[in-house]
Amino acid sequence: MAICAVDSKSLRADVDADGQLDEIHDQGRDGTSSVVFRRDGHRTTVGVGEARGFWQKLRGAPREHMATRGTFGDFDGDGYLDLALFYSQRDVGDSTQDSMVVHEVHYGPLARDLSSDRTGPIRMGGSAFVFAVRATDTDHDGRAELQIVQSGGDGTTDRHIGRQDGGGLSVSDDETGSDGWSGWSGPKLGWLDFGACADR
Repeated sequence: MAICAVDSKSLRADVDADGQLDEIHDQGRDGTSSVVFRRDGHRTTVGVGEARGFWQKLRGAPREHMATRGTFGDFDGDGYLDLALFYSQRDVGDSTQDSMVVHEVHYGPLARDLSSDRTGPIRMGGSAFVFAVRATDTDHDGRAELQIVQSGGDGTTDRHIGRQDGGGLSVSDDETGSDGWSGWSGPKLGWLDFGACADR
């Protein structure tokens, strides 16, 4: 299925495999993504937070300072857009919070609430807050890489890369970089390394 970038912050793909193209937006380039479904002249926008199941939402309810992050890419190379989803506790001060309620991948095609019949784990080295998450395909092999910006404590963030491994994604413990809380940024190309849409 065609997956192409409108620009560095927007993707176009048939998310729910109904034959209609949808648009995915991540204006902050931090994983606060949303999908715009267009049907019969109507627009419906669904944020990544809607992809959390009932029990996941309930488990996170007693905690404070929670945030959802998610990004879209074809991680398993089957042509359908997948969703890597995180729900973790924001840091307060310089100490990392060790609370990641959700870290899973929803394999496409996705339903309109971004749920999936097939999910898999995202194997993480630690459960600190995920500041940002992006999908890239820098090696152009048709399988997206997962780029994670995660709290490193003492006012820093660490960057890690995850790749498809068996029935889920495995994130390397090796850091690809480290920045201050306000110094990180998404990959320069954003989603453009998936290939630009012909009519953009």
